[in-house]
Formats: sequence, C-alpha cells, structure tokens
Amino acid sequence: MSSPSRTGFVPANGLQLFYEIHGEIHGTGQPLVLIHGGVAASEAFRPNLPALAATRQVIAVHLQGHGHTKDIDRPLRYEFLADDIAVVIRHLDLVKPDVLGYSLGGGVALQLAIRHPDAVGKLIVVSEVIQHKGWYPEVLATFKKMPEFAPQIAQGLKQSPLARRYPDVNWETVFRKIGEMTSHDYDWSAAVAAIHSPMMLVFADADAMPLEHIVEFYKLIGGGQRDAGVDGSLRSPARLAIVPGTTHYNLLATDTVSRLVAPFLGA
Repeated sequence: MSSPSRTGFVPANGLQLFYEIHGEIHGTGQPLVLIHGGVAASEAFRPNLPALAATRQVIAVHLQGHGHTKDIDRPLRYEFLADDIAVVIRHLDLVKPDVLGYSLGGGVALQLAIRHPDAVGKLIVVSEVIQHKGWYPEVLATFKKMPEFAPQIAQGLKQSPLARRYPDVNWETVFRKIGEMTSHDYDWSAAVAAIHSPMMLVFADADAMPLEHIVEFYKLIGGGQRDAGVDGSLRSPARLAIVPGTTHYNLLATDTVSRLVAPFLGA
C-alpha cells in the first residue's frame, strides 16, 4: 500500500475517527473516500490504492472500533457510521467527493448517500446488499452466531498480522458488535431507488449473495431495463461489474476493482 501523505483524527460523534490521505488533487478529478468492510481497515484496499491514488486524492477512513479508530460505548449501525463519515467529509472541506465502500463499508456508503445526499458525488458499492435477506442463508446464520463465538474468533485472531498491525483493537468487541449489527432486519430498497448519485455496483461472480439479488439491486437503480441501442445512448447511467474467479472475501485481493471503476470515476 502506498504511504499516506497525511494522516489525522477527526472528532466525530464521540469518536476520534482516523483517516489517511493518499495521492494528490489532479485537475478536475474529485477526491475519493474509501470505506472498508468489517474487521480489517484501510489495508483491505492495498492492491487497489496505487491506481486509485495515481489520478486523484484518496481518503481512507477507519470506522468505529476498527484500525486506528478506537471504539466507544455505542453499537455499530450503518446509519451511525454514515453520519461519522459525513463529519469527516465536512471537516476536510471535501465538496461532494466520490465514495467507494466495500461490504459493510458498502452499506455505510449507501446510508451516507441516503442520509447526506449533498455530501456524495459518484457512488461505488462493492459486494453489499440492500436487504438483510439479500445475503445467502448461510451468511445470515454466521452473522447470527458471531456474538456468541466472538471470544473464540478473537482468540484465534490475536497472533495474526492484522492483530499485530492494530494491537489496541478489542477484537472480541468488534466481532460481537458486527454480529449484532448484521443480525438486524432491514430493507433499504425504496431509499436506494431514490439516491440521485450516479452509481456503480461491483460484485464477485461467487459472492455472498445470490445473483438474483445483484440483478434486483442493479434494476432498482435503473440498470437492465432495456436495450441500450446501437450507439449505447439509451443505456442507464448505472454501471455493473462482475469480477470473474472471485468471492466476497478476495474481491479486493488484486487491482481489478480499481481498473474496473476508473472509467466510471473519470467519465
């Protein structure tokens, strides 16, 4: 991962939320805010950061209880985390930055666009659902069991490179809170359909949700409604990418995502 040019903390709703800035402002390219998934923090974007930061300034945040952002006495909720990111955007004087969120961070990105529409330019959602029931049943079962098994999972993680990178993280609390958050029922369909930000979806071809849900999500934001015409002029502004040979868990392991989203961000 490229070394950040600047790091810092932003007071946000009781948190001291950590951020790191990569790259410089280039011409008219909008800054890009990266929102990581559960457990890991900004290092999840390591293979994709150099390409993304080559053409724009990239701001990677660490969510509550993750990485260098210490936890507080507050449950994890997509809405709370989205409000935190909105504070960071205002604090850094970013004007409608583009936003890319992966997995749990994709849910945060969606809620950011729903709750703070004036704070988001283009929106890229990577490997996330719009309904709780959108996950495969076995994924939902894992979420449900996570609080109970948080002590065992945390114990197994203690000797990992991630734990050595972030020695102050309370891993048991992280897993317990993520499990509790992801066990709540929700359906954001109506709110997502009303998002005005241009949107791109990226999924693995063997992701954690059925293909039917991916199609439902894409159609909800205007994609897949009709033939685009010979010149493509009748297509929806929405974009969809399926990365072959990947899963929910290794989708960011190469620079494929950065290469796929570059034309959308640069359009």
